[in-house]
Amino acid sequence: MDAHDIAEGRARWQRRYDEARTRDADFTTLSGARVDPVYGPPEGADVPGFERIGWPGEFPYTRGLYATGYRGRTWTIRQFSGFGNAQQTNARYKMLLSAGGGGLSVAFDMPTLMGRDSDDPQSLGEVGHCGVAIDSAADMDVLFDGIPLADVTTSMTISGPAVPVFCMYLVAAERQGADLRGLDGTLQTDIFKEYIAQKEWLFPPEPHLRLIGDLMEYCGKEIPRYKPLSVSGYHIREAGSTAAQELAYTLADGFGYVELGLSRGLDVNRFAPGLSFFFDAHIDFFEEIAKFRAARRIWARWLRDVYGATSEKALWLKFHTQTAGVSLTAQQPYNNVVRTAVEALSAVLGGTNSLHTNALDETLALPTDEAAEIALRTQQVLMEETGITNVADPLGGSWYVEALTDRIEAEAEAIFQRIRDLSLNSGGDGTITAGILRGIEDGWFMSEIADSAFIYQQALEKGDKRVVGVNVHTGSLTRDLDILRVSHEVEIEQNKLLAARRAERDNDLVRRRLDEMVAVARTGGNMIPSMLDACRAEATLGEICGALKDEWGIYREPARF
Repeated sequence: MDAHDIAEGRARWQRRYDEARTRDADFTTLSGARVDPVYGPPEGADVPGFERIGWPGEFPYTRGLYATGYRGRTWTIRQFSGFGNAQQTNARYKMLLSAGGGGLSVAFDMPTLMGRDSDDPQSLGEVGHCGVAIDSAADMDVLFDGIPLADVTTSMTISGPAVPVFCMYLVAAERQGADLRGLDGTLQTDIFKEYIAQKEWLFPPEPHLRLIGDLMEYCGKEIPRYKPLSVSGYHIREAGSTAAQELAYTLADGFGYVELGLSRGLDVNRFAPGLSFFFDAHIDFFEEIAKFRAARRIWARWLRDVYGATSEKALWLKFHTQTAGVSLTAQQPYNNVVRTAVEALSAVLGGTNSLHTNALDETLALPTDEAAEIALRTQQVLMEETGITNVADPLGGSWYVEALTDRIEAEAEAIFQRIRDLSLNSGGDGTITAGILRGIEDGWFMSEIADSAFIYQQALEKGDKRVVGVNVHTGSLTRDLDILRVSHEVEIEQNKLLAARRAERDNDLVRRRLDEMVAVARTGGNMIPSMLDACRAEATLGEICGALKDEWGIYREPARF
């Protein structure tokens, strides 16, 4: 790009910046020196390829979605939390919000993630242990008691039974008197990554996709601010993928959901802004920054050139980030505070829209209140003390960062072609969706991730990759931590409460509502209204999912050797 084009780009950025609102804050260094809101090539310079870097708030969005960067609005502090029963988790949420958290992020226990009630025999010993137990809309009432859902953005990390859980959330909001059209937040709902990495599925892929399509349609019409899909790379990375694999598989899943929306006749310019993403921030600092920058650039180009999006917001890739749980160690757990801070910094320098920081004890158990507060304060120190919010994309133009960004982008594009080839080589139509479904059926994704995990493990055991406290610098004065333990009484009390609610509700009404829901499932109608009616009648999660399993069957992963 020649000097004239660069100068024109800077002028466009300046106009956008001048028209935007900025925070009333001190944008100076610790020594008092004023800094510019963005930096670029010196006046008169020619920079070949600068169009791939550009300016903040301008296609291809390598440097961020907004001309102001974090001067306009900082990232949302959204701490992922949930444990025990709804009442215990409600207390944790109030603590986080009062301490400066900007939104809620709900962690569910394993029975809930698998669409089972707490008294299901397969739930034994798991209730409340890795998140909060939610059996019906009444639990949602307790979970958000005293927390106005009309005013707080709420993210829910759940995929298999995401749609009925979301319906329970809507019922709880109704009971609070909230206007559902104004609700804001994110539902994960990403079933592709379950088949690829996390393995928390209920039905075969096709009915899962039908439910997701229904949810996209419903939210687009009835709850326009809520994002019905958060396409997740986090679990793919935690399973052992490389940064490029995480990026490529995640964006490919996102392209699959775009194709799903288009197949429903939805306008890409209207539904694409409702898609968001969820990435892992791992420990390789610059590689992670490059990954986030490449993600925005790839998404914008594909949405424009492949899927025909024309509105600016349809080209925007908005994403939440969580620091890498798999990087935490049980050995010398206080080292995890340092790891988390470094990973969080990479997410911020990569332009994340919201962020969760892991607690130092999460490799051992759910966080204690003290550990959760340290994790929250980690974000607040970064936001308030370091000056990193003063300048948009401060690493833009770095030879190293730009080279890494280009390399990860190229690796991702090569993986997209391999996914398309999976479909073409089996007689498919060459769409990303067809390639994903073929890759799931063939175990291709699982095999690729397993190979990457094995290579890293070998490097770790040889000492080529070092982890402090594990294979280097292993001497320590650290004592064992006091960790959070979820009492078995939680499960006993939850089951008593569930039994009492079943006894108090109108069971004939519940059966009728479930029958009506299944009847809609047999048609081409949208299932969300009938599922909402079942939740209003206090049908449980296990009952709703069980009725659909009877209708659609369950998914069993093919054996791989």
